[in-house]
Amino acid sequence: MPMLKDEDREEVRKQLMGLASPVRLVMFTQDFECNFCTETRELVEEIGSLSDEVDAVIYDFAADSDEVDRYGIDKIPAIAVVGEKDYGVRFYGIPSGYEFVSLIEAIKMVASGQSGLSDATREALAQLDEPVHFQVFVTPT
Repeated sequence: MPMLKDEDREEVRKQLMGLASPVRLVMFTQDFECNFCTETRELVEEIGSLSDEVDAVIYDFAADSDEVDRYGIDKIPAIAVVGEKDYGVRFYGIPSGYEFVSLIEAIKMVASGQSGLSDATREALAQLDEPVHFQVFVTPT
C-alpha cells in the first residue's frame, strides 16, 4: 500500500522531474526494535519509484557494517541523500510532515550539486580551518 496519497505522489513526481543528475537514497534499517523503520523504508522505496533519476538502496544496519561505516550512520532509520558526490546529507527518523518537504528539497539540491548558499556565506565557511558537525533536530507536533 502506498505511503503517499495520489495527489502527493503526482506532486513529488513533478518535483523530481528534470533532476540535474541521479540521486541515491541510501536507507539503513533493521527488522527488529526500530520505530518507523518499516514505514521509512516504504517511503524511500516509493520516492524511488516516482523518478528514474532517484534510486532507493536499502541496507541492514546490523548486517551491512561496511556500508554503515562508509556512510557514517550511527542510528536508524537513516537516509543518506547521495548524488555524484556525498555531501553528508542525512535524515534520521521518518521524514514525515514538514521533514518530507525537506527531504524532497535535499534530493533536488544534491542532484544539482549546488547548496544555494550566498557567496558571502561560502567565503565565511572557507575560513573554517577545522571540521564542523551540524545537526538540526526536529520533532513532529
